Amino acid sequence: MKLKKMVLISSLILVAYLATGCGGSNESSKAPDNGSQEPVKEIVIGYTGPLSGPAAQYGQDCLNGVDMAVNNINEAGGIDVSGQKYNFKLEKLDDMADPTQAVNNARRLKDQYKTPAIFNPVFTTIAPMLEINREPGNEFIMMAYTGTPAIDDLNNDLTVTIPPPFTAYFRGFSDIAWEQGWRNAAMVITIGAYGDEWRQAFKKYWEHLGGKVTADQPANYYTETDFSSQLTAALSTKPDVLVIGGPSAPTGLVIEQARTLGYRGGFILIDQAKMDSIVDDVFGGKTDLMEGTIGVVAVADIPTQMAATFNTDYTEKYKVHNTWEAIHNYCAMYALAQAMVEAGTVEDVKAIRAAFPKVFPFTGDKYPAEYFGINSAGRLLAPGAAQLIKDGKYVEPRNYVYWPKDEDEFNQVKEKMAAPNQARYMPLEDYINK
Repeated sequence: MKLKKMVLISSLILVAYLATGCGGSNESSKAPDNGSQEPVKEIVIGYTGPLSGPAAQYGQDCLNGVDMAVNNINEAGGIDVSGQKYNFKLEKLDDMADPTQAVNNARRLKDQYKTPAIFNPVFTTIAPMLEINREPGNEFIMMAYTGTPAIDDLNNDLTVTIPPPFTAYFRGFSDIAWEQGWRNAAMVITIGAYGDEWRQAFKKYWEHLGGKVTADQPANYYTETDFSSQLTAALSTKPDVLVIGGPSAPTGLVIEQARTLGYRGGFILIDQAKMDSIVDDVFGGKTDLMEGTIGVVAVADIPTQMAATFNTDYTEKYKVHNTWEAIHNYCAMYALAQAMVEAGTVEDVKAIRAAFPKVFPFTGDKYPAEYFGINSAGRLLAPGAAQLIKDGKYVEPRNYVYWPKDEDEFNQVKEKMAAPNQARYMPLEDYINK
């Protein structure tokens, strides 16, 4: 009799346990907001990038942006795709900016997690990944954080290129430098596919303006910490301005070492290096060594309504300086999520990629940066933002709008911008027809 009673009690407990939905499942047990009995499913988003070595902070900044967007989307209830609720999960792998490791990581993310999209922030590793992202049955969208225009000519229809092309930056930087009276430029830019292309393109444009490139001394910003030999060779040519850059942290070392060698001229930073990150993280908030530096606009000076809120939330969460890398990747993750909703699928990567034009514009009242579309090459359309440090202060930014085909189209974009007075029309022939 006692045994029968125990069995009865155990049965009642099991029934109650199952009734509460606490049993095991391959899906999340969280019910959708719409009251459906379907469980919330999970979409794994992949990231591979440099998370160790000299470029680790750069890679982490990009990762943080994706991570913050994933968390915010999930906290808001995820996404609803054709009546099914989904949350996102971010899986990250370190590739140390090594192309072979990046490809191996991409295969692992696709094989193990069936990820529809992979983020990566280095063109040297993006390029070989673009050779595998359209393999039948293993397709994934390449969420490429790179400013190189070379990616726009690869005709890879599963690519989304996140930041503006660096041509929009170096033309803006050069125009500001020209106004300072600088004519002789020496280059100490990072090696690799991205750096090589930057150097060649800058030299061509600088000479087009009438300037002279007095030296070209590339350096490996991903492995080196002593740049004295390259700087000594460059400075021996008596330049007005040094064109430098790679990831922000080693770029700060280059600036410090150049000043130690007695250089008092200006700097142009390639768009990968960020002035405010160097000022705050390398030089403790002081701009003394950065006088006469031209680079991408400081995040504190982004004029959108949401920029300040994002900056506060980001720095509180990650305890590091906010960067454009974080902002751009954050917005790109939101665009990816919305493209899935528009496409009505989380698995058909071709349909998801095709849906991207439907999610824009991104306005500054909802996002920290503004985006006005995506072109036929897969480049998100955001202005190239440039700024100068003069007399120890950041001067008013300039936002170079490069894709409109004429002044009328530029004015239409300008009317939608949070700070139209900062907008400059700078048509780039390679983009106005894409």
